[in-house]
Amino acid sequence: MLIDRTNGLISIARQAALLGLSRSAIYCEPVVDTYDIELMRLIDEQYTKTPFYSSRRMVVTLRGIGHEVNRKRKQRLMRVMGIEAIYPKHRLSKANPGHKIYPYLLSDLEINRNNHVWGTDISVPQQAA
Repeated sequence: MLIDRTNGLISIARQAALLGLSRSAIYCEPVVDTYDIELMRLIDEQYTKTPFYSSRRMVVTLRGIGHEVNRKRKQRLMRVMGIEAIYPKHRLSKANPGHKIYPYLLSDLEINRNNHVWGTDISVPQQAA
């Protein structure tokens, strides 16, 4: 593509050096495994249906339709495809240091009778599906 093999003035080695490539990268032909392409197509179809499936569940699904694949291969293919399971990640409840921390105003109050302290909830209720 960027290497001109017919150029008599600049050698291929020099062209590779100018592009920041090794010479072996120029001569290397990528090997495409057709079975990996088929697995990636199946993974993409299943991921479209169920984006929350983990690598373990995806392997069970692929084995269920007759493809013997281990979890590491499936993880590698998902990494190549740039997809991952959608699920809550770690540290979701970690407080943002920029947010104001409101004081608890009832800490020094002794609550000793009914209706002394009231509370309310302003959240929006979930509607039934």
